[in-house]
This record gives sequence, structure tokens and C-alpha cells, in this order.
Amino acid sequence: MSPTHATARFAGVLYLLFAILAVVGYMVIPGRFVVAGDAAATATRITEGVTLYRVGILAALAGHVLFIFLVLALYELFKDVDRNQARLMVVLVCVGATAEIVNLANRMAPLVLLSDVGPAPALTRPQLELLSLGFLRLGNSLAQLLTVFWGLWLFPFGMLTIRSGFFPKVLGVLLLISGVAYVVTCVVRLVFPAQFHVIAPIVSPLYLGEVVMVLWLPIMGARVPARAKTSIPISTP
Repeated sequence: MSPTHATARFAGVLYLLFAILAVVGYMVIPGRFVVAGDAAATATRITEGVTLYRVGILAALAGHVLFIFLVLALYELFKDVDRNQARLMVVLVCVGATAEIVNLANRMAPLVLLSDVGPAPALTRPQLELLSLGFLRLGNSLAQLLTVFWGLWLFPFGMLTIRSGFFPKVLGVLLLISGVAYVVTCVVRLVFPAQFHVIAPIVSPLYLGEVVMVLWLPIMGARVPARAKTSIPISTP
């Protein structure tokens, strides 16, 4: 197994783990707790399932830590293709992942506000429940803004995929399309939130372009372009 193939497979394993943790930490577990528009029901679910709630936060945190290691592995893979593009990819991921980790503090707020040692003497229970739901909504809004980084890093990633020759060029094109979809999602949610339901059926399937790469890397790895293979020296008399 060539070093290029091994690096790609390693990055693929990290990519797949990151994707799983992101789904669990941001979709599966939070969906069991938040009741839209009902602060009391949301608070009750959190206090009754606090361990699972914490596991969801841990999954999201672990996912973003893996995201950083993933992009460093991809940097090793692509640094000789275009070092500037590879560096841009690392910067975008590190900024986005760091911001997402900080944003997790909003999901920690209900654990503080609804606990026995929270600010109970100063606020009534319904007020604490509303405040907790407010923090969750704020965190969700910030996560929607940070969606732009989920898209922007795919642009250098897609260009490097196309230029490297390590993968079929169509994978790079799919990454670029997914990047556009994420950026459009962020812009529409920010500027025209009431119209997002109109474009959601259009942009949502485009996210799957990234999923193809998530599955390709750990299964297929990377091929070494013919120009990069070491030629066998011919001895001369």
C-alpha cells in the first residue's frame, strides 16, 4: 500500500467517524429533546434524560475534534498538489470547528439553568425554562450561520481533488456542488428565512455530493497518478 493510499484511507476513516458523530450529535439526540415552541416540555425532557443529553453534546464535541484531525490528514495528502489551497482548507475547517465547539456552550446552558444549583432563587421555573429554550434557539441560529464554513472548505477540497489525480474528477465536482449548496443554505436562512422552505427541496439533495467522498475515501482510498509513480532506472553500459 502506497503512502498516498494509506493517508487517504486514514482520512476516510476520520471522515466517516466525523460524519456519524455529527449526525448523532446534531440531529438524532437533540431531536429527542427539543419540542418546538414548548419550553416546559423541552425542559422536562432534558431533566429526565440528562445523561443522553450530555452524550449528544459529547458526540458533537468529539466530531469537531475529529474534523480538525481529518483536515490535517487531508493536508498531508494534498500539500504537494497545491500547498496554498491545502492551507486554505485547513484554516476554514479550524475556524469553523472552533466556532462550533464554542457554540456548544448554548446547549450546556439548560444543564446549568435547570439544575438544583442553578439561579433558581432569582427566577421562577417557567422563566428558567423559557431562558433555556432561548439558549437552544440561539445556538441553532449560530449553527445556521456557521453552515457557511461547512460549504467554504469544500471549495479548496474539491479543487484539490480534481487537480491531484488521486480520485475521479467527478468526486471533486460533487464536492464543489455541495459547497455551493451549503453556502446558499446559509445565505437564504440569514437573509430570506421565510423562503428557505422553497429552496430546501432543491439544495438538500446536493449535500449528498459530499457523502460520496465520505464513503469513497475509506473504501477506495486514493490512486497514485502515473506521472507520480517512480520510474525504474535503466542502466547503461
